[in-house]
Amino acid sequence: MKSNSFGKYFGITAFGESHGPAIGVVIEDVRSGIRFPLEEIQKALNERKPGKNKFSSTRQEDDKLQVLSGVFEGKTTGMPICLVIYNNDARSKDYTHLKDIFRPSHADFSYFNKFKIYDYRGSGRASGRETISRVAASGLANDILGNVEISAYPVQIGKFSITKFDENFTNNLHWKDSTNFTKLTEYLAKIQQSGNSVGGIVEVKIKNLPIGLGDPVFEKLDANLAKAILSIGSVKGIEFGDGFQLAKMTGSEANDQMDKTGFRSNHSGGILGGISNGNEIIFRFVVKPTPSINISQKTVTKSGEETIFKAKGRHDTCIVLRILPVAKAMVKLVLVDAICHQKLISGENFNIVDYREALDKIDEDILIALARRKKISEKVKEFKQKNKIDIEDKNRENELISTLKEKANLWKINTEFIKNIWQLILENSKK
Repeated sequence: MKSNSFGKYFGITAFGESHGPAIGVVIEDVRSGIRFPLEEIQKALNERKPGKNKFSSTRQEDDKLQVLSGVFEGKTTGMPICLVIYNNDARSKDYTHLKDIFRPSHADFSYFNKFKIYDYRGSGRASGRETISRVAASGLANDILGNVEISAYPVQIGKFSITKFDENFTNNLHWKDSTNFTKLTEYLAKIQQSGNSVGGIVEVKIKNLPIGLGDPVFEKLDANLAKAILSIGSVKGIEFGDGFQLAKMTGSEANDQMDKTGFRSNHSGGILGGISNGNEIIFRFVVKPTPSINISQKTVTKSGEETIFKAKGRHDTCIVLRILPVAKAMVKLVLVDAICHQKLISGENFNIVDYREALDKIDEDILIALARRKKISEKVKEFKQKNKIDIEDKNRENELISTLKEKANLWKINTEFIKNIWQLILENSKK
């Protein structure tokens, strides 16, 4: 399933479930001889793990990173890097009462209807625990990012918002307002005691990013950042710059005017036309309340019967606090992918290793496309057999090859080469 892979030029593939033996990630696009930042990755994992504050899950996992391959004597070997974190404190028995129940606002219902099976023990791949792999993989992006700075912090938790921003105010909630911090903790304590949960809004800032990252139309930097952030469980919305406030502005108010020193404002959040413009990139995203709450709710069983459900187990009062390192990780993965692509198209400081890595990635994409094509061809064959339609359609095959040869000529690719390739592909599809 390619949906568990991320990135085109700095690609990762994640695996593992919340109550399975382990969570892990495989990274294949890392050149040899790079220092492996084990301590930095472990520090980021420690920020993400449960138990960092009294409002997070009480699940006790040490999240100790283990390197299974691709690293020797502290440096990358150029081989696939496999990182794994074993699960040691999963209490699957806490979830046995859920095996026939769809929990409200969890992935249970949609997973079951798509796959006809779902892992009720802590949500399986839908669990927030899968984000360990993202954080682990992002540690290898630091050398490529250089002096790029990424910060993430909550600007709203439940009904409390930042009113007086103080960068120097430190606490285990990462809250940047000393004027209402005490009231916030009291509020969260009451929510926790009542068995309920709250969501919030996180702000992310990216400094020192070069101009020109991102590409037009479908590969816009803000579009890729949005996809990355929305891929995190419980995230339900995102805005860049002034975001939804732009709706009530006029053009003269919303435009980022320029003078000889640069932009005079940053309403667009540092991205114009999908490409970084040198301004600080700023965006905010909303996190819904943790759906597992110790309050009775209505739901249905697999058989469609109505029932009353109350969550058991260990859950976060506010998941916002543990999403912060995950958000930073996803930003890193998007940026490093954009930087690698920009280096490819600009040709700056390229060597034979860079070219080989680029070709390897393209070859992998071709294989994936061929595998998908074969699966669809098999479905077409089954449909034709069922409906007594001839398997072979020479007219369609000739039309296809003719069209492909026209496109090949347009893109200055040898037309006979393309013809030979597609004849092999078509013959293989009939087997």
